[in-house]
Amino acid sequence: MLSKVMSFALVGLDGVPVVAETDINNGIPSYELVGLPDAAVKESRERVRSALKNSGRKFPLSKITVNLAPADIKKEGSAFDLAIAVGILKATEQLTADCGGIVFLGELALDGALRPVTGILPLLISAKAAGYTKFIIPSANQEEASYLSGVETYAADSLSAVVDHLSGLNPIPPLPVKAYRSGGEREYKFDLAYVKGQATAKRALEVAVSGGHNILLVGPPGTGKTMLARCIPAIMPDMTFEEALEVTKIHSVAGVLGAEGIVDMRPFRSPHHTATTVAMCGGGSRTVKPGEISLAHHGVLFLDEMPEYHRSTLEALRQPLEDGVITVTRAGGAVTFPANFMLCASMNPCPCGNYGSADKVCTCTPAAIRKYRSRVSGPLLDRIDIQVEVDSVRYDDLAGGELEERSAEVKKRVEAAREVQRGRFGGARSNADMGEKEIKEYCPLDGECEDILRMSFESLRLSARARSRIIKVARTIADMAGSERIRPEHILEAVSYRKYDNMA
Repeated sequence: MLSKVMSFALVGLDGVPVVAETDINNGIPSYELVGLPDAAVKESRERVRSALKNSGRKFPLSKITVNLAPADIKKEGSAFDLAIAVGILKATEQLTADCGGIVFLGELALDGALRPVTGILPLLISAKAAGYTKFIIPSANQEEASYLSGVETYAADSLSAVVDHLSGLNPIPPLPVKAYRSGGEREYKFDLAYVKGQATAKRALEVAVSGGHNILLVGPPGTGKTMLARCIPAIMPDMTFEEALEVTKIHSVAGVLGAEGIVDMRPFRSPHHTATTVAMCGGGSRTVKPGEISLAHHGVLFLDEMPEYHRSTLEALRQPLEDGVITVTRAGGAVTFPANFMLCASMNPCPCGNYGSADKVCTCTPAAIRKYRSRVSGPLLDRIDIQVEVDSVRYDDLAGGELEERSAEVKKRVEAAREVQRGRFGGARSNADMGEKEIKEYCPLDGECEDILRMSFESLRLSARARSRIIKVARTIADMAGSERIRPEHILEAVSYRKYDNMA
């Protein structure tokens, strides 16, 4: 007898419909699984066999052929176990209930229990877009799936529970839809209130977050560069539900989603400087997984001591910084992941770290300084909108008992600036995302501003890209000041953030 049960396969961040066709005939007992399965899918035979037996069902001693259609898409992972088991039960008439229109996802344990699988949310979103509204998934994935509205999702603990539900013996109630809540009072580990001094760096940080601009912090060791960077999440605007779903999809596919089921705080990724290009950009020998720059989507990618990263790893950031996406190409095909992140990097001015310090002596030779700085290429520096110096702090500033301005107060101003940008562009776009057409439309410059920019362009030997980024930063500064037009003081401040353009 032939049966057909619906499931979905994950390709990148999208789900593709897969039909588990099961045909059982008389003949020498065998089990053939076709449809371009990988090793994990092929091993489902033993998992399904044991799960059926240990759930009180019979595994047929017949010729069994299972086809995962369409056959030209590679099937990976263990999410097809449940669909295959239900297909066998239907084909042997151990289950007579109508399963049409239901999508089955889940890995089977040998005792028949359902185990969680990665990528549930993108699979369900794709299935919903394809017209499916009923899903049966493992209970361990219910937190992630409960944020999807307009569908009926049933979370089961075991194969027996699924069969009883389909037979009407013990129906499983559909998951209630959870309301997304973002914002409110949060406790952050790092707060700007505890960063003493560094008024210039704090201002630059606020400008960067207000417009979504990339920022580079340069200064001697121990001046607070890392602490400043780790304060960024506390001043970033809250994520919208659409942004949270995008980020959650990426983290779900990568298998790093937490128990809460949704990412409701902007990501802050800080990979070690030994991270490879594949770890940063994404990839893999078998399944293409998102890398650090995609896991930082709608959040921050922090590169501490940027010159210590491999040159090839740093250069791989150039295209995502421009396009907001990255396409990972492997032998099995190409997958595009979103990568719209804010880059925050820190570095010392020289190998010893004291070059340009007001109170310490640099022991590096000019050649050593040039070699150290050349580890960060000019084209990459060109893509960093704000470059600010972080100098040493006086002892009296550190010993002062009064706290500085709290991150919550800075966040209010950031939110106000982002609200202006939402009204300008619509959606969640920021000034940093503007193209040349939008710069011309929203960033007109008067004669005085053009003169300042022209002199800066020539004296600092800036590139055309740097000019555009100065205008974007100036637009953000104007938004923070509540000004409809960019004024000379806004251009001057934006130009002051391009100190290290010719550092490499």
